[in-house]
Amino acid sequence: MDFENTVTYLLAKLSLAHRNLFERAAVGAGLHSGQAFVLLELWREDGQRQIDLAAKLNLSAPTVNKILGGLLENDMVTRGKYENDARSTRIFLTRKGRDVRGKLEDQWQALEERTLGGLTDTETLMLHQLLTKLVVEIL
Repeated sequence: MDFENTVTYLLAKLSLAHRNLFERAAVGAGLHSGQAFVLLELWREDGQRQIDLAAKLNLSAPTVNKILGGLLENDMVTRGKYENDARSTRIFLTRKGRDVRGKLEDQWQALEERTLGGLTDTETLMLHQLLTKLVVEIL
C-alpha cells in the first residue's frame, strides 16, 4: 500500500497541520484550542451542564473538567446552579468570556482566509460540503 496516496494519510497530515495553526490562532485570542470550542458551545447556549458540554464536544468528562479549570482560572466562566434545579451545576459565561469572542472571531477569520486562500469559490463550496458529509459520517 502506498500510504501517502490515501485519503486517510492526506486528512491526517492536513488535520495535524491545521490543528497547529488553530492552536496558534486560539493563543492569539488568549485561549487554548479546547477552550475555544467550549466557549463556542456556551456562546450558543449559556448555562449548560458540564456533562452536556462533554457530549456535544465528543470529549470525556475529565477532559472537559480540565478545560473548564483553565477557563475558571482566567475568569472566562463561572460555575453555578439554576434556581429550579439546585442538583445540577451549570457553566456560565462571565463578561470576560463573552468579550473574548471578538478576538477569537478575528483569529478564526484570518485562519479561514489562510486555509482557503488558494481555492476558488467553487472549490471552497465543494470542500465545505465534503467535510460536512465526513463529519456526519465519522462523528
